[in-house]
Amino acid sequence: MTNPIKHLKSKWNLKSIGQVWIVLLVFACTGFTIMFIRKPLLTFIGLERPEKLGWYILYFIGILPLYQAILLFYGALLGQFRFFWEFEKRMVKRLLGIKKKETENP
Repeated sequence: MTNPIKHLKSKWNLKSIGQVWIVLLVFACTGFTIMFIRKPLLTFIGLERPEKLGWYILYFIGILPLYQAILLFYGALLGQFRFFWEFEKRMVKRLLGIKKKETENP
């Protein structure tokens, strides 16, 4: 059985195990921040009750950019801005369905 931290280090192309822990910490801090500000923010904009499908759509449209901004903030704060900037670009491409062009070998 492989070590999950070493697997993440390889998958994310990170240089050290410490960098993996910092990246995981950034994800955790971002998740907790969203969890704490979600209810007051949704109450402020009038979406406090999840009654219909439209609520969920508006929730994800509103929270996703906020999550990404907070992720970049914590990433920069902990010295991992470059990793998270590349991560964000890949995530947006996946969400928009943009595929990487394959290079042809002559």
